[in-house]
Amino acid sequence: MAKTILVVDDQDELRLLISLTLQSLGRIVEASSAQQAREKVLAERPELMVLDIWLGEGESGLDVCAALKRNPATAATRVVLLSACGQQSDITAGLEAGADLYIVKPFSPFELLDAVSGLLDRMAAETDKS
Repeated sequence: MAKTILVVDDQDELRLLISLTLQSLGRIVEASSAQQAREKVLAERPELMVLDIWLGEGESGLDVCAALKRNPATAATRVVLLSACGQQSDITAGLEAGADLYIVKPFSPFELLDAVSGLLDRMAAETDKS
């Protein structure tokens, strides 16, 4: 069964690049804001979300990630945070919010594909063990 991957970024071009990069890994669903991301998570039940930290006005990707991980219905969703902020304190904040991976922009599409593919493989291995 194909995995569903939710790509959340407020920049259309970057969202398209990420979606095209990951399309070989599963079904891609997109959102351009924190509000859309929350709605899509509930409607689509993605196994994994690639989430930009800066989403314009309103909530940040950190807020969305933390809320997702607090909710028992969505806590199992894996989250890959993307951010131009690459200091150790930024990475720590992302991981403390519940992110499974933190990737600093600019990133290589190959790096993103490898990271997401590896995370999906680990998820499959965990499912096989249970």
